[in-house]
Amino acid sequence: MRLSRGRGDSAEGLNTKFTKTRYMSTPPDVEEEGVSVSSGAVVYEVAPDCTREDIEVGELYGAEVNGVVDYGVFVDLSSSLSGLVHESELDESYGVGDGLVVRLIEERDNGDLGFAAVDVDLSDHPTETRRHAYETTDVSDLDAARGETVSIKGDVVRIEQTGGPTVFRVRDGSGIVPCAAFEAAGVRAYPDVEIDDVVRVVGVPERRDEGIQIEVDSLSRPDGEEAEAVTSGLEAALTDRAAPHDVDPLIDWDALDTLRPGLGEVATLLRRAVLDGRPIRIRHHADGDGMCASLPTQLALENFAERVYDDPSVTQHMIKRLPSKAPFYEMEDVVRDLNYALGNRDRHGQRMPFFLMLDNGSTEEDVPAYRTLAEYDVPIAVVDHHHPDPDAVGPLLDAHVNPYLEGEDYAVTTGMCCVELARMIDPDLTNDLRHVPAVAGLSDRSDAEAMTDYLNLAEEAGYDEGHLRDIGEALDYAAFWLRYNDGRHLVDDLLDLGGDGDRHRELISLLAARAERDVKRQLDATLRHTETDELANGARCVRIDLEDYAHRFTYPPPGKTTGKIHDRTVAEYGEPVITIGYGPDFAVLRSDGVRLDIPRTVTELTDELPGAGVSGGGHLVVGSIKFMAGKRETVLDRLIEKLGEADLDEELGSAAVAGFED
Repeated sequence: MRLSRGRGDSAEGLNTKFTKTRYMSTPPDVEEEGVSVSSGAVVYEVAPDCTREDIEVGELYGAEVNGVVDYGVFVDLSSSLSGLVHESELDESYGVGDGLVVRLIEERDNGDLGFAAVDVDLSDHPTETRRHAYETTDVSDLDAARGETVSIKGDVVRIEQTGGPTVFRVRDGSGIVPCAAFEAAGVRAYPDVEIDDVVRVVGVPERRDEGIQIEVDSLSRPDGEEAEAVTSGLEAALTDRAAPHDVDPLIDWDALDTLRPGLGEVATLLRRAVLDGRPIRIRHHADGDGMCASLPTQLALENFAERVYDDPSVTQHMIKRLPSKAPFYEMEDVVRDLNYALGNRDRHGQRMPFFLMLDNGSTEEDVPAYRTLAEYDVPIAVVDHHHPDPDAVGPLLDAHVNPYLEGEDYAVTTGMCCVELARMIDPDLTNDLRHVPAVAGLSDRSDAEAMTDYLNLAEEAGYDEGHLRDIGEALDYAAFWLRYNDGRHLVDDLLDLGGDGDRHRELISLLAARAERDVKRQLDATLRHTETDELANGARCVRIDLEDYAHRFTYPPPGKTTGKIHDRTVAEYGEPVITIGYGPDFAVLRSDGVRLDIPRTVTELTDELPGAGVSGGGHLVVGSIKFMAGKRETVLDRLIEKLGEADLDEELGSAAVAGFED
């Protein structure tokens, strides 16, 4: 009977093959040819990583004949240990490939091994795998052990079949390392090993491209107490490492302090996703605040992932930032994201991703997309400052941070929150991010008292208020033209996270000037066509038909055009003012000095006008509405009536608007 020794054999498979080897039945406790066999003696299968130090004279081993000569047979205990069974120690004839049990009877001074063939009844002898007694090496220490044979213990977080080796990404408490196991080209090695299995890998770490990779000599699955010890130790280490850093906030602000526990929860989920080998997809609103939220978070996660994997190239695939034009998760986006994730799962062995929604994701409009992801058990977390529908989205989220849930409002922008989130993930970024909350606040027109502190913080870092406003305009301008592209390196430079301060200032000067030019052209076209009425509550209502009287398919888009008209009106006439920019099937609202509740207004219009297809939402005093084109006049007339019923409130101030300017 032949005993195959392919690299794909598991420990269980090797033990099973003892029963397939040609043995004679011999009564227990007998002595033949000077070799005694005791009932119950262990027969060892020797793993490839074993050396002479791991075998002892007198022990029984499974072996395979690799050569026949006149004076005996040569046998392999493993791919690295061989010896001779002299003809005087043979009980019968053997051929190449035959299996037998041998006892080690001699270790000569020159290193040669002498064996005796033993006839045993395997039903009287337990079988075990003998492995080299390596000390376990942490993944984080592999670089220092390059070229040496090491052993690591952990679990499998990803399995990728390449055209050559099978690559198992194995995680311990200190990091994740790819382990390349070679079978025939393109053939799955160790087919019994699956994702989440606890494994012991023996091999040689080598530098490959920008990271460390282990060339596998053996890969096995510990069982019993050993597996339980690995699992419990790994979970304790991962829990400890996933915990966020305890950093002091950039400024003292009670409103933000109420959100820090939730941000800590999100930071823990994100760090754990990296440690679990789970890709992270950051979906964010494509505007100034959305980019001020997503860029720091992306950068922090990339830095953390690079430390976990010791391979910068991994971050290109693990963490992606995906802009969304709408301030909610559209079905178009989720179908695209889900198709991409399923393809990566099937082709590259990736887990399904963790989705982080920034500056969107809090409203009932997100529910269809979330339910779609729920079919695949995809985890989702949200950090947002739009007016939420917690009852609708809460059951579908793993974490939800929103100032409205803590009694605050839109003045705490998502960018402000996510700078703190990024610092909890990687506090080393602090000095690079001191100006970002001020950009976020100016972009979304936060009227919080804390803006003074943020502006002072930015000025200390070398950014005056005029430059910060230009950064916000340039981000909005770039986002419009980038559309669905993340524009990674360009946006890094615009937010001054790219490391080249001179280029940053030149780009901001250029794009802010272009944005100002395009806004001026749009206002020149639209202002002369605005209609102004006084509502029943005394507020000034400014209306503009953007379909007929605005430049289309260019910057600024309808929402921002409405916002600029509103600002011009407030500057000229003061508050209270409501501005409505509308098209065939949409309307954008801006308000100052009027106590609106746009999400509630949308709900009421939906109930009052069945068949009009009303939907939308946003902040309390700024938002957007969609409807059927054929019902435009009906919807707008009823909307204006409702706006005239709202109470005036001079304390509301300027609303956060950038989330609806697309």
